[in-house]
Amino acid sequence: MTSTLTRAKTGTAPPHRRTKPVRWRGPLIAWLFLAPALLLFLYFKFIPMAMGLWMSFHEVKYITSTWVGLENYQTIISDDAFAAAIRHSVVLALGTTIGSIVLGLGLALLIEGPARYLWFVRTAAFLPVVTTMAAVAEVWRIMFHPADNGMLNTIIGWVGIDPQPWLGSENSSLWSIMLMSIWRGTPYDMMIFLAGLVGVDRTLYEAAAVDGASTWHRLRHITLPALRPVFWILFTLAAIRGLRVFVEVYVLTNGGPNGSSEVLMTLIYKLGFQSNELGVAAAGGIVLFLATLALTVVVQMMRRRQAA
Repeated sequence: MTSTLTRAKTGTAPPHRRTKPVRWRGPLIAWLFLAPALLLFLYFKFIPMAMGLWMSFHEVKYITSTWVGLENYQTIISDDAFAAAIRHSVVLALGTTIGSIVLGLGLALLIEGPARYLWFVRTAAFLPVVTTMAAVAEVWRIMFHPADNGMLNTIIGWVGIDPQPWLGSENSSLWSIMLMSIWRGTPYDMMIFLAGLVGVDRTLYEAAAVDGASTWHRLRHITLPALRPVFWILFTLAAIRGLRVFVEVYVLTNGGPNGSSEVLMTLIYKLGFQSNELGVAAAGGIVLFLATLALTVVVQMMRRRQAA
């Protein structure tokens, strides 16, 4: 009785129990926000992947299908055209990767800095990346015109080089596509290198300059080691981009002449939509997916081993 009167006089209310926060409420809200995107991924990505895996074990003819097991994979492995397409894809991926990384690093070193006018240079250099690949390939197809008055032949004629057939020759068609792919991939690698150069400690350059180190020694012993993680990322992305090339080959040569520039993606497309070999085409897509996955895993293992 006394405690009740005292509490009433002092005007203090009895303490309330604190409610415990519901732990599942936050994750539930997050999953609700992610649900639309996950449904789109499920419908347009994962279900088609599962259907492609199912089709790779069947002989699909219009609306009928017959189980054939690994026959489609055996057809792909024993096919000379498929072996040539793999070889062309690997050569194109290696050339594009090395060329775009080297040129991207060179451009990043040239335009890296706080100057105000450099934002315009970076924007102009990055424009090829945001341009539609089909439009870029069509412009380059016109530039590759093999006549003497073609744009590229006119340019190389200024330095005394004879006109080249470019896309019209079996010996130069793949290299011509590689040239255009390097031109388009270099700005992307340049921007990644610029982001990596921001994290390099500037005091190391100052200390090296005080010790009398040349520009080459600063690049070799400071810049390149600091950019090692960036190299691994770019190598993985560029290699995957090179293996999955399609639009530029399809627009420029469509795999010709005489299959000299045929790559995996164009061969799979022709098998599926021109020859109606949907099962074999699906098996080729699975093989390409496994090759991309294996490349990614190998690169990550090498990166971790070197870091350790």
